[in-house]
Amino acid sequence: MTATLRIILVLASAWAFYYVLRNIRDQKLQINDSLFWFFFAVLLLLLALFPQITFFFANVLQIESPVNLLFLFMFAILIYRSFRQSIRISQLDNKIKELTQNLTIYEKKNNDTKDETEQ
Repeated sequence: MTATLRIILVLASAWAFYYVLRNIRDQKLQINDSLFWFFFAVLLLLLALFPQITFFFANVLQIESPVNLLFLFMFAILIYRSFRQSIRISQLDNKIKELTQNLTIYEKKNNDTKDETEQ
């Protein structure tokens, strides 16, 4: 792993920490959601500071270049995160749909009750 790539990983890790903390402070990101990004930033930092980890796993998995392993690993983590977010969005869509239906039913009952008392 080249020194340039290691510096980029350290800078990316520092930027990720800063960006996540800023969004938590601005209440744009919940602490639960930030744990993934903190983990991701620490992982980047570890891989930058100890490139032997990448070389070891590249040899074990018989991947020719440690950089390819690094990109594959990051890609897999982000795909997993994207999938988890899709599941979460679907669950929230279902909750919104259910709440909207319940609100409509409540408003209908409330309007029917008002109409009956006015007559």
